[in-house]
Amino acid sequence: MKAQGFEFIPWKLRQAVLSCIRAPRRHALFKHRKGIRQSDGLTLAFGGVLDDGRPVHGGAVKLLGLRDALPCNEESFSILYAVSSSQPECAEDLFGLCRQRGIKIVWNQNGVGYPAWAGRESERFNGPMRRLRAMADYVVYQSRFCEESALRFLGPSNQPSEILFNPVDTTRFAPAPNRIQSASLRLLCAGTHGTRDRVANALEALAVLRKSGLDADMTVAGSFQWKQGEKDFEEMVAALGLLKCVCRRPRFSQADAVAMYQDHDILIHPKYMDPCPTVVLEAMACGLPVVGSASGGMPELVDDSCGILVPGPIDWETLHTPSSHDLANAVIRVSENLESMSSAARRIAIERFSVPAWVEAHRKIFVSISE
Repeated sequence: MKAQGFEFIPWKLRQAVLSCIRAPRRHALFKHRKGIRQSDGLTLAFGGVLDDGRPVHGGAVKLLGLRDALPCNEESFSILYAVSSSQPECAEDLFGLCRQRGIKIVWNQNGVGYPAWAGRESERFNGPMRRLRAMADYVVYQSRFCEESALRFLGPSNQPSEILFNPVDTTRFAPAPNRIQSASLRLLCAGTHGTRDRVANALEALAVLRKSGLDADMTVAGSFQWKQGEKDFEEMVAALGLLKCVCRRPRFSQADAVAMYQDHDILIHPKYMDPCPTVVLEAMACGLPVVGSASGGMPELVDDSCGILVPGPIDWETLHTPSSHDLANAVIRVSENLESMSSAARRIAIERFSVPAWVEAHRKIFVSISE
């Protein structure tokens, strides 16, 4: 995303200025990291991502499964594991140091920058990812879509690779026991909302549903990333006459997430070209069918037994968020099969996206590159 308030400055100039500002921090970090050494045996590090004070969410969440299952030490390790959407500070410096010390690097590739959402700044995202991927010993792609889009925008890669969908802790993310079904249909729209249209279309879909006679309400959870998003949201809700049936949760933590999912019936995820959204997997593990866009990595995660994905064109130049009427129609179809789709969502989450299987697949990768 562009730095709000500085969009008028060309991104290369912004990057140069930020590089000068951050030079003392980079120097201090490099000095601290000089003590890094290669360990004997399998030991992981994540470049301080889990210990740098940032909330653990999004791309970093999956690292918790590896941290809990395998030995980890940020000072002495044999494998550095890094995620493109949650990179360590000064990642290129760290990668270079690891290569000097004989430490193997595994790069987990999420989405890339492309014109429809990053515009002319696509290379600001893609340049560092291209260089970091080239320095890795192994690449994990979060979906086939991630692999295909990386090939298109980052170029070919000679590194061995594998597709491993993001994991979800299905012991923690689970349907509520003895849940009492509400009289109204409870819809959830959650995540980081990068563009206005995905929230606007979801709200308009709720208005369409209520006008058709369906008793439904909606929670919109997560941050807005467009200018004056909160004010804009309030105005949209008021204009659509939804003040009494829309709940706003600006932020939610991993600790809050389970109860939030358990309190809803269907996840609405209209984001276009989403590579491998964790929020979808968490919702499915809690028994929520999914309504979303049949683009990006979504068709690899959600089939017609556990949700409805709205078809649309594949377009790297323009976003095609599902329309409010298409979303509303999909919600109606899911609501007519809510019980069976809920069971299927939970089953698929367990069978395809569980943490233990994901960790074991990584263990095999780590062993293979260490031999």
